Amino acid sequence: MKRSSLTRAVFAIALAAASTSVLRAQTFKVEKYNIGGEGGTDYLVAEPGTGRVFVSRGTHVMVVDGPTGKVIGDIPTPPRMHGIGLAPKWNHGFTTNGGDSSVSMFDLKTLAVIKKIPIKVGGLDGIMYDDFSDHIILTNHSKPGTAVALDANTGDIVGTAQLEDTAPEGAASDGKGKLFVNNEGTNTIQVIDAKTMKVLSSWPLAPCEGPTGIAMDRSTNRIFSGCDKTSVVVNATSGKVVATMSNGERVDALGYDNSQKLIYIPAGAGDGTVTVVHEDSPDKYSVVATVPTFKGAKTIAVDPVKHVAYLFQPEYGPAPAAPAGGGRGAARGPIIAAWFIVIHQ
Repeated sequence: MKRSSLTRAVFAIALAAASTSVLRAQTFKVEKYNIGGEGGTDYLVAEPGTGRVFVSRGTHVMVVDGPTGKVIGDIPTPPRMHGIGLAPKWNHGFTTNGGDSSVSMFDLKTLAVIKKIPIKVGGLDGIMYDDFSDHIILTNHSKPGTAVALDANTGDIVGTAQLEDTAPEGAASDGKGKLFVNNEGTNTIQVIDAKTMKVLSSWPLAPCEGPTGIAMDRSTNRIFSGCDKTSVVVNATSGKVVATMSNGERVDALGYDNSQKLIYIPAGAGDGTVTVVHEDSPDKYSVVATVPTFKGAKTIAVDPVKHVAYLFQPEYGPAPAAPAGGGRGAARGPIIAAWFIVIHQ
């Protein structure tokens, strides 16, 4: 009798676990639009709730209507433009321009450039808006690496933090006065006081290698760091890695939809995929889908209001052959398509 009851109980638990797994699996739809335009790419950012997506193209920003893939605007920038940050409180957008080490501040409504801000440290790359300090935060591949804070209203430089790595990548804010910066070269997160821009601590991220994209669930106090093959979840109080997430290679960003508890990890290797992970609890995570995208697509933007993820990647034709007399040919061929990719449920 006891053995029979135990068998039924074990079967019921197994069935419940299997049902939960089935219910957790999710289906995502992918749409691709060839939006044209010149230039390579780096970061893109979605404006929450409006459907607008800002896509970096090296010497300009293309503004795309996410639901339709239609180009609705363009912002000229200096060469080697990398990222776009949005400060809706002031109706300002900002771009990081590596070519002349500057930031372009533009009007979010008209898309007109308001002014250009020189950033002397060089190496401009990542950018984000911190709602706590009302600052735009730049993460720079300078020597040494730096995080620079700009007043989101005026564009004035208000603070600089020296980092331990020359390859800082994404930054996230806890909304309470702390910034967290991924260091790709040292495989660490550094913690910065958002008001004083002083470095408070450094946390190792093993088994993560090459942390780039970053996001945070403020309600559970967990940081998500996007890494090649194995991304990690960090307790933002203790600095300890509390969970890992398996994903593809060539990760260069990470997106998070807080209300749906979904983490999007893009990987540009192979044919290109996005691993979608559900936050089951603060220290437990489950892969719910692996979504095919396009080869090379390794950065992502998530609209947490419309619950849509966006990627962008140019498609290149064959590279020209090397000159007959020797020397090197082009690293890659001409752009033959420019794929704006939309992922939704």
